Amino acid sequence: MPTEIDTILNLSVPVIMQIGDRSMPLENVLALAPGAIIELPRNADDPLDLLVNNRAVGKGQAVKIGENFGIRMTAVGTSQQLVEAMAALA
Repeated sequence: MPTEIDTILNLSVPVIMQIGDRSMPLENVLALAPGAIIELPRNADDPLDLLVNNRAVGKGQAVKIGENFGIRMTAVGTSQQLVEAMAALA
């Protein structure tokens, strides 16, 4: 029978790899159409942010795995930072 800690450690949590963000006037958002390009204020070689519960907890580089994208982690927060990021999920 699983212990409480086993149950907690097996929970699935949303993980987001963020390439960037920016603010745009609503008029420009409403005008978006297929083929539109949104320029991000970030260098293409900069590491991506790893977000857990919308909190940055690490960084990594985008990689191609077959036909899919992946991320090679270059920095990960401490266990304490990861737990704090997930605290609001409970």
